[in-house]
Amino acid sequence: MSEADDDFSPSQTTGYKVGEKKTIDEYKNLDSHDESLNKWKENLLGRASGASSDNRRVVILQLALEVSGREDVVLDLSSPEALERVKSTPFIIKEGVEYRMKVKFRIQHDVVSGLKYLQVVKRKGIKVDKTEEMIGSYGPSDEPYEKKFLLEEAPSGLLARGHYDAKSKFVDDDNVTHIEWSWIGIK
Repeated sequence: MSEADDDFSPSQTTGYKVGEKKTIDEYKNLDSHDESLNKWKENLLGRASGASSDNRRVVILQLALEVSGREDVVLDLSSPEALERVKSTPFIIKEGVEYRMKVKFRIQHDVVSGLKYLQVVKRKGIKVDKTEEMIGSYGPSDEPYEKKFLLEEAPSGLLARGHYDAKSKFVDDDNVTHIEWSWIGIK
């Protein structure tokens, strides 16, 4: 594995062991005598109609930049065509501004464990930032989920200005990459 590949891999939490992969039916039948667990499983697993013909397990609908006092900058990631448009559209952020990212997504067909957002930002080929945000584990649902990330501050000053190359992806505990793209940022 090259150093560049290692930059874009999720970190490993010491002592964390990924659980055994189970189907939705296996989850529903697990500990079926426990009433409180059954209510929790019904809430987690019983929210989807299963009617989607889309084979993706995770559908990232949009990623947005939320900045106080202005409208969100929304990136449509819902289809391959929308993703191609994002790749060719520069992302502009003002220096020194406080912002947070938020993602809207849908889970289909199966439970997804440990969904994470990874991002590596480089300037002139040198890594200047790596973000790894845990989204969580979710069951299928017809309604989209939304997760807001931690508040951050954009770098400021002469050295922070310029063009940035970034790679982003959503990956889960099974190391399945659900969506990946490159983009350009300008500060």
